[in-house]
Amino acid sequence: MCDVPTLSAPEKNNRHANAAPDAFEERLVTALNESGLMLLLSLGHRTGLLSAMAGAAPETSTALAMRTKLDERYVREWLGGMVAGGVIETDPQAATYWLPDPHAQLLTDKSPANLAIYSQFIAILGSVEDDVVRCFREGGGVPYSRYPRFQEVMASDSGQTVLPALFDAILPLAEGLTERLECGMHVLDCACGRGRALMAMAERFPASRFVGYDLSQEAIDWARRETARAGLTNLAFEVRDLSDFDTTAEPDAFDLVTTFDGIHDQARPRSLLRGIHRSLAPDGVYLVQDIHASSHHHLDREHPLGTMLYAVSVSHCMTVSLAQGGEGLGTMWGRERALAYLEEAGFCDIEVHQLEHDIQNDYFVCRPGKG
Repeated sequence: MCDVPTLSAPEKNNRHANAAPDAFEERLVTALNESGLMLLLSLGHRTGLLSAMAGAAPETSTALAMRTKLDERYVREWLGGMVAGGVIETDPQAATYWLPDPHAQLLTDKSPANLAIYSQFIAILGSVEDDVVRCFREGGGVPYSRYPRFQEVMASDSGQTVLPALFDAILPLAEGLTERLECGMHVLDCACGRGRALMAMAERFPASRFVGYDLSQEAIDWARRETARAGLTNLAFEVRDLSDFDTTAEPDAFDLVTTFDGIHDQARPRSLLRGIHRSLAPDGVYLVQDIHASSHHHLDREHPLGTMLYAVSVSHCMTVSLAQGGEGLGTMWGRERALAYLEEAGFCDIEVHQLEHDIQNDYFVCRPGKG
């Protein structure tokens, strides 16, 4: 959880609007530079250049290109951008370059949080800009098929936010849940993506049975391959459209249902939530991770990732829902609306938590309250 400076309402509302013209211009120039930096970081991550430079001695662009089997001209230009961006250091006399260790700690897998992973979102979202502009003029949305790498990047994101905290921080939010999983529960993860959280739980709790549903054939195919490779016999995946889950869910079938960042881009989130309530046993638990935000724009001014998350919403989460004829709830649907939707679905016992390591998400522990 981050410490946000306390401002009065007028100060909050006018912080950007009252900025001096010179300061606003400087802010825009900085934003342009930082946007370019994100594209360069994404290239460095995907080509392996950042990882290759982590802990390595200073070397020339030619040596680095040979070591990474990449084209030297592209490597040299990328290095120039990284030097200009203050990420990589250079010795102009020796024409060598190196990645300082404190930077490598944040931009490679040398530490638990590889921030270069998130830079990939900029290029992915930018690739559909023409489609989004068309939607602004004509309505509708951009389908999932236009985002061939989104599931891959989301799986990497989840690998840094959900997986490291799953057993020690997230599951213990529901009292007694870990013990019940050890004894044996029937568990469903809706909108499971590549299912990495399910795989981790299936391995940790062999007495429990796990099922994952997702709309993406690519994600489910990947999850099935990895499950078979790991030899997990208590885990299955199914391609499933959850927009009618309120009527197709098997009643009282699951002891635990989870959604990790999976509600706000659904075509019909209310139907999914009603279906989850329907599918839970009377003593079941629904554990939700979703974006920490307010349902009111003016209250998102101080959100540390607010602007970025609205960009993700316009260019992915909201529009993929609208492409299915859905509600278009959007990434920043907010805690207030989330609570209202959960109560409407029938959940009467709802706890809201935040985790210290995760400024991006809220965690809801919901019980169905069935008689």
